[in-house]
Amino acid sequence: MATIKQVAARAGVTPTTVTNVLRGRGRVGEATRKRVLAAVAEQGYRPNLNARALVERKAPTLALMLGCITNPFYPEFALQAQLAARRNGRFLLVCNTDYEKDGGLAFLDEVAGSLSDGVLVANTGELDIRQLKDMEARGVPVVISGWEFPHRHPGIPCVAFDSGRAGEIATQHLISLGHQKIGAIIASPLHGIHGGRYRGYLAALNNAGLESDERFTAVCIDSFDGGYEAAHQLLAAKPDITALFVSNDLPALGVLSAAADLHIKIPQTLSVVSITDIQLAGQSRPTLTTVAIPTAAMASKGIELLLELFKQQPEQPPMICIQTLELIKRQSTAERKKPPASMPRRFQK
Repeated sequence: MATIKQVAARAGVTPTTVTNVLRGRGRVGEATRKRVLAAVAEQGYRPNLNARALVERKAPTLALMLGCITNPFYPEFALQAQLAARRNGRFLLVCNTDYEKDGGLAFLDEVAGSLSDGVLVANTGELDIRQLKDMEARGVPVVISGWEFPHRHPGIPCVAFDSGRAGEIATQHLISLGHQKIGAIIASPLHGIHGGRYRGYLAALNNAGLESDERFTAVCIDSFDGGYEAAHQLLAAKPDITALFVSNDLPALGVLSAAADLHIKIPQTLSVVSITDIQLAGQSRPTLTTVAIPTAAMASKGIELLLELFKQQPEQPPMICIQTLELIKRQSTAERKKPPASMPRRFQK
């Protein structure tokens, strides 16, 4: 592989000029720039990023910490973060922690400040704020993106959205369709990451004068199988439910599968609404009604905030709250149909 000195000799310039051309800095004439780029292409020169990091004492990469790469939300988030990093001349190093809080942060502790110049953390609900603050204390900028509690600052720079409002919008949609027996499947402990979404569900019921009965709520893990199993249990225990609010799309897809196995027609017999709007929500059968959260904006703003922290550290950690929430109406919800008057009482809902 060619060296920068060989490229410089071929172009008849100094190694510094080659560096300036490749990084788009300094005053270099157009003829010289073209000559350098031709020499680079001819000799197949590639910059040594590790050497650059050692010389400049900063890495050209940013680290992104994800909870689980098999959850469809995280690759979609990572794509948007990677595009934002590229727009700013950075590489993105994706770190999959597989929901292992301590192991994931221990891994990041090795990456941060060496292979990576800063860390963007996609909120998984398993954050150890103290460890993130320890990383900050070492001079490594950290930003949390997807923070779900805009009224409770984590003490770390973050990009947030109002998860409570998302839960409220989803449940209001079911109420507007005439549903009164509305169950909930929450893909975290009720005080966990989806706690805000659950409180939005409860608020919508209370505002409509509907009973919020904990027996109509099931808790599951945030997965397809989790939603599938929770739907079986909840619908068996409460067969009078005509609609379900599910706190995330992936378990909601499991609910659709469970309904098919139970011979429950969606949306004729059961309406299902969720939150997030991953790509699969528009590809399932039936397609899933969901409240779209600002995934692309949160990823992009997270990268931009991280880069701002390289320039200056504010006295108080900033929080950017993105307000965009949109109900995406699809095939999984419909108006509640009252049973025929001739239907036996025990089958009426």
